[in-house]
Amino acid sequence: MDEIKIKIDGQEISARAGQTVLQAAQENGIDIPSLCFHADLETKNHCNLCLVQIQGEENLRRACGTPVHEGMEILTESPEIQSERQKNLDKILDKHLMECDDCVWLGNCRLLELVKRFKAKPILEKKESDQVLQVGTVVFDQTKCIGCANCTAVCPTKFLDLNEHDKVCPSTDDTKDCINCGQCIVHCPVGAIEGIGEFEELEKLFQDSEKTVVVQFAPSIRTSIGEEFGLEHGSIATGKLITALKKVGFNFVFDTAAGADFTTMEESEEIIEKMTTGEKLPAMSSCCPAWVKFLEFYYPEFVPNLCTSRSPQIMLGGIVKKYWSAKNNLKPENIFMVSIMPCVAKKFEIKREELKIDDQYPVDMVLTTRELARLFRKKKIDLKEIEEAQPDNPLGDSSGAGVIYGASGGVFESALRTAYFKLKNEDLPDEAAKEIRGSANIKEKHFQIDDKTLKVCVVNGLKNAREVLERVKENPGLYDAIEVMACPGGCVGGGGQPVPTSREIIAKRAAGLYNIDEKKEIRRAHENMAVKQVYQEFFSKIENRRNILHTHFHPRKKSIIQTLKNSKENYDCQQ
Repeated sequence: MDEIKIKIDGQEISARAGQTVLQAAQENGIDIPSLCFHADLETKNHCNLCLVQIQGEENLRRACGTPVHEGMEILTESPEIQSERQKNLDKILDKHLMECDDCVWLGNCRLLELVKRFKAKPILEKKESDQVLQVGTVVFDQTKCIGCANCTAVCPTKFLDLNEHDKVCPSTDDTKDCINCGQCIVHCPVGAIEGIGEFEELEKLFQDSEKTVVVQFAPSIRTSIGEEFGLEHGSIATGKLITALKKVGFNFVFDTAAGADFTTMEESEEIIEKMTTGEKLPAMSSCCPAWVKFLEFYYPEFVPNLCTSRSPQIMLGGIVKKYWSAKNNLKPENIFMVSIMPCVAKKFEIKREELKIDDQYPVDMVLTTRELARLFRKKKIDLKEIEEAQPDNPLGDSSGAGVIYGASGGVFESALRTAYFKLKNEDLPDEAAKEIRGSANIKEKHFQIDDKTLKVCVVNGLKNAREVLERVKENPGLYDAIEVMACPGGCVGGGGQPVPTSREIIAKRAAGLYNIDEKKEIRRAHENMAVKQVYQEFFSKIENRRNILHTHFHPRKKSIIQTLKNSKENYDCQQ
């Protein structure tokens, strides 16, 4: 874009044509108060806190919706501007009940900064018309909602709306459902939406001498958790994360990326089988629980197309409780498995009845990245200051392919590396799969494997999944395999990740994962020695392989909308 010169408060700065005043100010380190603005969303001009004066214009303008132009002069502070901002902040606070102790934005709250800056008076009493509602693993707290409508803009199923009081409201329409992706959470500027919380229960378990408390951490966590402690976006914090998990009290620390290697082994086999038989094509990925729930509710006719391979966290949980426990003379019922996930839908996934093994869930609890950071801070653990450590083996080592599961395209690139080797006995060229990486909405690639052509589609976000599924309904032979991640950029942009989150931040998190992959000595799941060992010792029995590594899916009815007493109360997320 063309560079132009503007002045803000007498300071000449560079801006780009097409930017708004607010964007130009933020890029140049100039603070203009704002709350509802999000770089990835269309501006709605809601909060009216970013008011500025443009030279030559009589009325104040919103910086978030005012384009820059050459020679523009902007004033960001004056008695009139201050007075109007104060009035608009008071209107916001009239809608928002200040309960900061369990907020998503705790420690990083822009609204609280503004309250202090303007010496405003927060509201401390709940209004009778406001409700707290839970759908699956997501809680919608109308007592905190300011009506900015960011949540309705990002909801991929149009399940959210604003009621007559301009408060977030789940839809009662039987044709709409929440798939628990949590994008509404990371785009809400005031913490009015959150995932169900569980780490208080975990602290009690650390005191139980009969329990072996085991933890696994998802691929994407290693390049996002550092943000909570002042590290640069995309910083690789794997070793520090492991040390911190040990300090908190976990007895063993494993890597979900190792679980991803098992998923790759099974999913690559499924793709080969479906290609060979021509049945249930296109094969569809099943790692993302929000995507699976979306398909089960909105497109049940495609449920048979889902790969039956379990997700990495569920596979690893099952392997720990059935294989690792026996190797270490532990009873499965005495193992408590915790997953650190970037996603609130993973909380929903672990309670699916069809995932039980011998009437036991493979994973007992999920904490989001944000919850884990809160637990670390409570224990006075600063990730930035601690030494690095290694995970426990044999389930702590993964291939590079397991790590890139956290980014859009990573699941199928991993599967293709192994499927290609199984079919040709040679490695997939490094450049071959790069076209399915990145944040493009829909990515397509044809892979030639001997006389077979594998037509792959990778979908970034559920809004784009609808488009692809409609294409397949029109042309069933269009693709052989489809990967869908519900969240922008994949798990790196998940609803349980640190806030703020934007496309720019997500891209840096993904880049960190690919950097790890490039430097790994083992970059393919089938080369992982731990994977080979477990298959040889345990999964040589087809019954073990079927019961622990595979599942089934089914059409789903609309979720129940529960009314809570307050945001701290939770109901069964499976209802």
